[in-house]
Amino acid sequence: MIIIPIKEGENIERALKRYKKKFERTGALKELRRRKQFDRPSIINREEKLKAIYIEKLRKAEE
Repeated sequence: MIIIPIKEGENIERALKRYKKKFERTGALKELRRRKQFDRPSIINREEKLKAIYIEKLRKAEE
């Protein structure tokens, strides 16, 4: 549970902004969307390999 202490005389807009930033950093929404559908382990591994190959190509292109 996210707790945001509000200081005396603090603007509610600023407190909401801090809450949203803290919520985004926890990654709760990203995790929820990831769990929404099931991906087979073979598909996950394939995507990780493709991502690694892509990153490796970018690094070689810089050199």
